[in-house]
Amino acid sequence: MLSLGGAHLAALNPLSATSLLASLGALGVFLALFAETGLLIGFFLPGDSLLFTAGLLCTSGSHSVHLSLPVVILAAIGGALLGAQTGYYIGRGGRPLLGRSNNRFLRDGTERAGHLLGRYGYGKAIVLARFIPVVRTVLNPMAGALDVPVRTFTIWQVIGGVIWSAGVTLAGYALGSTIPGIDTYLLPIIAVIVIVSLIPVGLELFRARSASRGPDEARDGDEGASAEGRSADPGETHGSHPARPPARRSR
Repeated sequence: MLSLGGAHLAALNPLSATSLLASLGALGVFLALFAETGLLIGFFLPGDSLLFTAGLLCTSGSHSVHLSLPVVILAAIGGALLGAQTGYYIGRGGRPLLGRSNNRFLRDGTERAGHLLGRYGYGKAIVLARFIPVVRTVLNPMAGALDVPVRTFTIWQVIGGVIWSAGVTLAGYALGSTIPGIDTYLLPIIAVIVIVSLIPVGLELFRARSASRGPDEARDGDEGASAEGRSADPGETHGSHPARPPARRSR
């Protein structure tokens, strides 16, 4: 028994949802979600695919790993809520913690998190961030650094955390209960989940680039219009002077 558990731990791959679940079960769900939402070093963990796969493995079938749905949901909610609150208090140390990061993904996530907070306000941004990889990692400490009221943050992070963690898990459970032999399609399904979870990131990047491109194009247009106006001024081209009125004839 101990040797079997040691073999599972030795083969643990934190980037693989199936490896995490096979090695640690529901505890792996709790630890992964806590690290992803509470610690900046956990931005790379597979939150969405982990929850969905855990839901699939809760269905009855010939799975190599079988999990209990109530236990998984409790572990997921606990990890998501405790992690987010921990990240918030870490952020109370100041935003420079995020600004000093040399990781490009964290820097981009910080920019997107700031965009969400500025565009949607505290409540909606905290809930939406749960469904965007990397952003759900950096928004919590950023909220602490920006002095978002504790009560406001806690209420909305609980709402978003429960919807995200329980919702994705139940979606996996529903699909596994509907389609027999779902294990055959597990890898393609996880790939689709990863792609879908990256769509919000791509949309935010596209909007940010479009927004930054707009003022530049408007400024170029204004400069072009002013240049045309100067070239059309007869008093400033080729050193010419305004025409003199005709001399009056003497009678």
